[in-house]
Amino acid sequence: MENRIYNFNAGPAALPLSVLEEIKDSFLNYAGSGMSVTEISHRSKWFDDIINDAIERIERLLNLDEDFHVLFIQGGASMQFCMIPMNFLKKGSIADYVNTGTWSTKAIKEAVILDKKVNIAASSEDKDFTYIPRNIQFSPNSVYVHITSNNTIKGTQWASFPDTGGVPLIADMSSDIMSRPLDTNKFRLIYAGAQKNIGPAGVCMVIIHDDMLELVQDNLPTMLDYTTYSSKNSMYNTPPCFAIYTIQLVMKWLEEEVGGLGKMEKINHKKAELLYSFIDSSDFYKGTAEQGSRSLMNVTFRLPNEDLEKRFVDQALENGMDGLKGHRSVGGCRASIYNATTIEAVKALTDFMKTFEKKNG
Repeated sequence: MENRIYNFNAGPAALPLSVLEEIKDSFLNYAGSGMSVTEISHRSKWFDDIINDAIERIERLLNLDEDFHVLFIQGGASMQFCMIPMNFLKKGSIADYVNTGTWSTKAIKEAVILDKKVNIAASSEDKDFTYIPRNIQFSPNSVYVHITSNNTIKGTQWASFPDTGGVPLIADMSSDIMSRPLDTNKFRLIYAGAQKNIGPAGVCMVIIHDDMLELVQDNLPTMLDYTTYSSKNSMYNTPPCFAIYTIQLVMKWLEEEVGGLGKMEKINHKKAELLYSFIDSSDFYKGTAEQGSRSLMNVTFRLPNEDLEKRFVDQALENGMDGLKGHRSVGGCRASIYNATTIEAVKALTDFMKTFEKKNG
């Protein structure tokens, strides 16, 4: 398609081209309704079919059993930072958090604001969050353990998940959900803001087990209570219909075009290996995450100085590549290579990096 560039943005991020084309083709007249998908009622059969198909595809892709519920909640992943302790921590109870960077830090902050008891079971702050902690000792009396599966800013990711000794595991998977197969039985709640790997901004997907719904506290504000969403199929009020529709199409793409999460994982490994192996072979570029903790989704790297980094980002855009500036809190460069980012895009990036190094190294 003309005028499309290679999109390495961290979120909102790239969506599969075939999904965008299907949205375009049906936008003014969805399923023969004579209305745009942004106009149909959320109480209509058209939207019932959309949300139920999205849920069924998520259940198949993640091999969820019937004890899990798929919810769609507004407020992004950031609202989950307060909803989780609000719903599950009663006075005097405690939760364990593993701090692996910005998003974990924000989740901890929200629990503290609510005057909930938080134990920092492990942290990688001692090395500027460049690694994932190992061999963590969790509190046996914790109500839950909270982790962030992938850190977009520092470029770190849990390659395997911790043994919590039976304590319910909760994971913020905003930036790597659906990027690889999961043993979902290890978790009791997974949440993901859609705009990084599964859809547009405006909705957070929550996968919650019956065990956690039984722990929900009484007298919560209606819209901050998980049972509000689980009892009404996420339609207590008007949901973010267009975002859910796009998620449905992305799940269809993952199932029918990619062929499932096992195949998606192989593609993601191939993309990451291509980029990391080039960075490791270079004296000009330097990866920022420790090798055993590197993210398959967000590749963070530095150049010899900030002036070169700015020139790199500017010239990359001139060459049809956007989103390579590192997060404002850390600087440097970052290539987000989520599911929808193609191998072709990563090859174009490494070719540009080679050329840039020859001219400036």
